[in-house]
Amino acid sequence: MSRCRFGQWGFSVLVVFAIIFLYPVVQVMAVPGLPITLPQGQWQPLVQRQDPELQANLAKSLKQRSLWQCLIAEDKMAVGLVDLSNPQAPRFSQVNGNTMMYAASLPKIAVLLAAFQGFEDRTLSQTPQVMMDLNEMIRESSNPAAAIMINRIGLSKIESLLFNPRYRFYDFRQGGGIWVGSTFSSYGERCPDPLKDLYQAASATQVCRFYYQLAYGRLINTKRSIQMLQVLSNPGLHDKFVAILEQSISPDRIFRKNGTYGTTHCDSVLVWGEGWRRYILVGLVDDARGEQILRELVPVAERVLRQSQVRSRATSRYSY
Repeated sequence: MSRCRFGQWGFSVLVVFAIIFLYPVVQVMAVPGLPITLPQGQWQPLVQRQDPELQANLAKSLKQRSLWQCLIAEDKMAVGLVDLSNPQAPRFSQVNGNTMMYAASLPKIAVLLAAFQGFEDRTLSQTPQVMMDLNEMIRESSNPAAAIMINRIGLSKIESLLFNPRYRFYDFRQGGGIWVGSTFSSYGERCPDPLKDLYQAASATQVCRFYYQLAYGRLINTKRSIQMLQVLSNPGLHDKFVAILEQSISPDRIFRKNGTYGTTHCDSVLVWGEGWRRYILVGLVDDARGEQILRELVPVAERVLRQSQVRSRATSRYSY
């Protein structure tokens, strides 16, 4: 009996030791191929990588479904898609990309960025407890963990980072973007966004820009981008995009943040599979059927990617 108690006690000590001493090491392990590295001067902002063919194919595919077409026309559905299969020539497309919508928990990615900026500036300590809170906030979409993190950082710092000229994840000229204006709780400071009075908001284009810069190691720096990728990997909730993707892609190659509240259903993902299956997909839907819409959006987006890549290869093969 005493031996059993000792065994349990010894196991608990090992678990605590692993969390305290090994957790920060796990956070800097890179996924092969990520972040993407390019020769100096070759990287371009996402808005400069808009691709007419991908844009036309995405718009056509979405409008083939009458419900989606109606939601798009009413600004209740927005989609962003980035093809990363050729890292030297990424391609971007969007439908209602600059339409800022209430986005539930999806804007917690801004809290993640602000936390790692705090680590870099040494205004926030990267303790095991803080890292556990970040993981719960992102992977499990925990509101209590988000509230704790926001109170540690401060809403004003998060908002300043979103306005920062380096990122401009909230930009008046682009219809707003990502916004965190509350602590995801019934208490604490509240500050709605300046354009639509939303407390948690996002646009498909700005969320695509977040993942795009992350994929190229440009959020803060390469080291911090790797650490953020680790937090976003291995989703803890198996709904929306992930319900489809996890059937054929390893969870450590799925980097994701979602959001759901009422009729709002949002998802965002960086998929790093094999071959053509390397892309960013963002979907924002304001409709009670949003969960199913987002599940169905994954194969539609992947079909658009495959078709456009086949045509692109054929064109380059016979161009002179």
